[in-house]
Amino acid sequence: MRPIYLDNNATTRADPAVVAAMLPYFSKQFGNASSAHAFGSEVAGAVKQARKGLQALLGAAFDHEIVFTSGGTESDNAAILSALDTQEGRDEIVTTAVEHPAILALVDHLRTSRGITTHLIEVDSCGRLDIEAYRRALGPRTAIASVMWANNETGTLFPVAQLADMAHQAGALFHTDAVQAVGKIPLDLKATEIDMLSLSGHKLHAPKGIGALYIRKGTKFSPLVRGGPQERRRRGGTENVPGIIGLGKAAELASTHLNDELTHVGALRDRLEQGILRTGHCSVLGDVKSRLPNTSNIAFAYIEGEAIIHHLNKAGIAASLGSACASGSMEPSHVLRAMNVPVSLLRGAIRFSLSRDNTIDDVVCVLNLLPEIIARLRASSLAWQAHVQIAADQSRVTEPSL
Repeated sequence: MRPIYLDNNATTRADPAVVAAMLPYFSKQFGNASSAHAFGSEVAGAVKQARKGLQALLGAAFDHEIVFTSGGTESDNAAILSALDTQEGRDEIVTTAVEHPAILALVDHLRTSRGITTHLIEVDSCGRLDIEAYRRALGPRTAIASVMWANNETGTLFPVAQLADMAHQAGALFHTDAVQAVGKIPLDLKATEIDMLSLSGHKLHAPKGIGALYIRKGTKFSPLVRGGPQERRRRGGTENVPGIIGLGKAAELASTHLNDELTHVGALRDRLEQGILRTGHCSVLGDVKSRLPNTSNIAFAYIEGEAIIHHLNKAGIAASLGSACASGSMEPSHVLRAMNVPVSLLRGAIRFSLSRDNTIDDVVCVLNLLPEIIARLRASSLAWQAHVQIAADQSRVTEPSL
């Protein structure tokens, strides 16, 4: 059996076409894009073409609104810190309790080191944002509101266009971490008031170590990385040309495959999810009516997710407990805790995240193996046995007397 990879929200395989597009820029076309000679100008033209590819995928108005970075974390940090530096008299941040650590770790640092006030907006049991609480948190001291477009653990989508409008009504900037959304759902930034957007190449079949920050034309920006004149002086340092070319090619492919993400990948996810739910005593976490087409977070009652992952891995199947950035932690996911997932399910949550590389055979294989794994783990689970005993006792109490 070939290995089955269902952890695409952690990282994706670089598309072979992406790798092929990058290779010449390690050897034959090795010039510095900022150099004035022919070696540099040829590379600069390729970088501009990659920028246009990303512009098209995002629905941005101008290609110069795209600033290449090292990835989503740098882009998130640059957006937040720039807003604080450029919004005079504004020293508050509004974000959510379910953001990626790239946001939450930064705002926590800013709170403790610089006294920045942070408003963490809660979510309901489906992971949906408390819109009224968000509205109340915005005010005359809000520098920026930062809300993810799609949650990395549950796939739940947030109404970022509406949230951006609300932030602007309060005079604040709006940023979205769209690392999980880009390439999976249609985006049209021209039709929104979003000021800044972060993305990461390795989430859409480009290499690791390359990403971008969209900065709407006219938005004041203070660079995180200072140095030379690269990226219109918004991000110093010699351009990662092979990475940029790879990201541009990945953006082109994502635009081509976007309908497949919504239909083919979505259908595979639904088939997998429906089959798993037949095992019983498990629940889909997140907003099933508004989520990414590739993501399914399923919690199994009274068993440990780590044990499930271990047995899946032994069978050659890769899935995850949630965010790869929080792997190794024994604490339940901050996302699931914010959703108030019941204790019986909290530690048994598994995230399956698919991509266009997956097939129906992958789904069938998982559905053939997973029920046996779950049954075996429940047979040795003291919590499951106690649950069964309590249910049996309650059944006897409610039986009608003869």
